[in-house]
Amino acid sequence: MQVKMYCDGGSRGNPGVAGSGAVVYDASGETLGEIAYVVGKKSSNNVAEYHGLIQGLEASRSVGATRVDVFMDSKLVVEQMTGRWKIKHPDMQKLARQARDIASGFEKVTYTWVPRAKNKKADELSNVAMDAAARGDKPGIVKGTGVWAGASAPAASGASASGASASDASASVGPAVDKRDAAAHWAGHESPRTRFILLRHGQTHHSAERRFSGTSNPDLTDTGREQAKRAASALQGFGRIDTIVASPQARAQQTAEYAAEALGLSIATDDGLRELDFGDFEGLTRDEVIAKDAEAFATWQSSPNNAPPSGESLTAFHRRVTRARLKLQERYEGQTVLLVTHMTPVKSIVRQALGANADLFKHVFLDLASISVVDFYGDYGVVRCVNDVAHHR
Repeated sequence: MQVKMYCDGGSRGNPGVAGSGAVVYDASGETLGEIAYVVGKKSSNNVAEYHGLIQGLEASRSVGATRVDVFMDSKLVVEQMTGRWKIKHPDMQKLARQARDIASGFEKVTYTWVPRAKNKKADELSNVAMDAAARGDKPGIVKGTGVWAGASAPAASGASASGASASDASASVGPAVDKRDAAAHWAGHESPRTRFILLRHGQTHHSAERRFSGTSNPDLTDTGREQAKRAASALQGFGRIDTIVASPQARAQQTAEYAAEALGLSIATDDGLRELDFGDFEGLTRDEVIAKDAEAFATWQSSPNNAPPSGESLTAFHRRVTRARLKLQERYEGQTVLLVTHMTPVKSIVRQALGANADLFKHVFLDLASISVVDFYGDYGVVRCVNDVAHHR
């Protein structure tokens, strides 16, 4: 019998309370059963996703399947299980070996990545399991789900491929360890990690001509759309992304649309992520501004407290973006958020994480459709990556 199995896993905090879900369908699309499984109280997204896979394979075996088509929204697990990506972390290797051991009992198992929008039922079940974990339920199948008598807990827990954390489910391996990620550990911070993946928009005719582009609203060029597509594809390898928030300006919204399609997410809009208002210098090149009003340009450049005529100072702009980031961090605490915005807002968030002064704006450059990554643990920031453009090579 051939079945389709959808599975998922997640954690609130990464590491945090974690659960997984799996649902099995027959060839006609009828549900054969579903399972929600509590992974633990301090586990990562990747660990939970592997638990979802293992539980789903166990469930498929229990209903008598001989061929299993696995569908997941975890690019990492799909690529690792197909052998296209290496598994470096030893605990993750254990989970993968366990999944492969179960899979070896079938005639054939295939693995396919799907956007989250097409994996809703498994996602719902993983949230049921996370709710149970938050209530204090121990690792295991959540009561009322798991119609397969043979489904059992994975034998060992693991850590994310990035070394983020390990599960605290059933079996313990070796001495107790600090399960915070490395940055939180060395800084001594207990607050959950909120990750911001920062994507600058693709090319517009303003950026192609090196014009100040703040309040104006140019669309992406054909080149800009290709850049956005490549960035969206690259983001699929960045692990679980929980939500997308974009600047309201057209170039950011259009770039975000490609990411939303690739990740299976919707787009929220935050006005605080708008680009700097260049006032009277809007739409002009640097040389045109100097020719128009060299004194005003020099005054603006002399201090972050000074604004272009009718525009916005860097100081006021930085306060605006900081307020936006703090609100987003509060709203999505413990999650990974893709922010699709502009060069200066990305610089501002990097500056916030570094605790740097306004000189940073002059000494960091961000290419079009580049990716940067910043983590916040409460008020403590860590910069993971700045101006990644490998996807454009």
